Amino acid sequence: MKAHDGMYIDGAWRPAAGRDSIAVVNPADEQVIAEVPAGGAEDVDAAVRAARAALPAWAATAPAERAARIAALRDVLVARKDEIAETVTAELGAPLPFSQAVHAGVPILVAGSYASLAASYAFEEKVGNSTVYAEPVGVVGAITPWNYPLHQIVAKVAPALAAGCTIVLKPAEDTPLTAQLFAEAVHEAGVPAGVFNLVTGLGPVAGQALAEHEGVDLVSFTGSTAVGRKIGATAGAAVKRVALELGGKSANVILPSADLARAVGVGVANVMGNSGQTCSAWTRMLVHTSQYDEAVALAAEAAAKYGDRIGPLVNAKQHARVRGYIEKGVAQGARLVAGGPEAPREQGYFVSPTVFADVTPEMTIAQEEIFGPVVSLIRYEDEDDALRIANGTVYGLAGAVWAGDEAEAVVFARRMDTGQVDINGGRFNPLAPFGGYKQSGVGRELGSHGLAEYLQTKSLQF
Repeated sequence: MKAHDGMYIDGAWRPAAGRDSIAVVNPADEQVIAEVPAGGAEDVDAAVRAARAALPAWAATAPAERAARIAALRDVLVARKDEIAETVTAELGAPLPFSQAVHAGVPILVAGSYASLAASYAFEEKVGNSTVYAEPVGVVGAITPWNYPLHQIVAKVAPALAAGCTIVLKPAEDTPLTAQLFAEAVHEAGVPAGVFNLVTGLGPVAGQALAEHEGVDLVSFTGSTAVGRKIGATAGAAVKRVALELGGKSANVILPSADLARAVGVGVANVMGNSGQTCSAWTRMLVHTSQYDEAVALAAEAAAKYGDRIGPLVNAKQHARVRGYIEKGVAQGARLVAGGPEAPREQGYFVSPTVFADVTPEMTIAQEEIFGPVVSLIRYEDEDDALRIANGTVYGLAGAVWAGDEAEAVVFARRMDTGQVDINGGRFNPLAPFGGYKQSGVGRELGSHGLAEYLQTKSLQF
């Protein structure tokens, strides 16, 4: 797609207040493919004012009409699915088949789920002698990351629309073209002017201005825990609602009764998807000591199959960061059984699929989020030891448990300090709440729980 040279505000593309721009780089060949405006506080203010002006009418719109607009948006995304996939591949570097199936396909599922929820959700209920109303929280400031650029936008915008909120979106500076394409889709779907607004820009400038703006009632942020702390502090000072989906260091716990080959194979595939740039990736593989050597061999074999099947990392900074973590793992005594820090290609921000063995729980690579195609295998002695290791980080976003008996896996999963656990390779469910414990965030996305984040409660007594 051709980049817009302005912001989408109040139903139209308009010039940015300043002249600064952001270069969009294809991470596969390091070439600049487009430039978009770098918005600032003035652009954010214009967008928030448009959202506030549109709020009363949109909040008063019947849920069935809001559902119809979301359904129309989903239909536009379906019609433009190939363009979406090509755009994500160009600016993120994901292989085209992955972009088609995940980056374009999943947001369509999520949008469809909110079209249904908007029409069926109980925005009003009787409780004794009271009537309780679920009302829109107001203007939403949505700040989204680059790793799943369209999914993260839809996971915030769709429930906000369903709730009757208006939105100002500040997307990641690495993937603004996908956000501009989404704005086009919103316009084509007939969403009223001012209900959705887009400001491209840098996080410390446009993102901060959005989080601090007194006209924003809720800030929904997905990104690093470090930035999430700052946004949480800003929102707290203003007594402003906040939803934070932050980092993860998820454990993939393989109990002795599990199908080891399948658990290891699926576990490696889970980390290699999106080049490891997934906050919920199962980057720590926990294996009983009696099966550990076999699991290491299986993991190395599985990783070798991804050598030319994964895309690059998103930018030079991320490329250097991931390679630095791999070097640190080696320096701290972990054993490389696949991959390594050496760049596999002369051009592009590629990192080899990497597997570490002999990782101990206190190592940096077992504690910090790497955000790359790196799997760490950790041995455990018994289930209590496995649980101690699984829960032994500051994060609690996702995880997996494998066992021959599903009930056995469920018992273990219920003891994990994490927001979502897949049992024996459970499938993605767009209606299931997603979000973390501990420093992985505050609040939930997807399904009715995600919709509730954008609602506030009023009760009338009779």
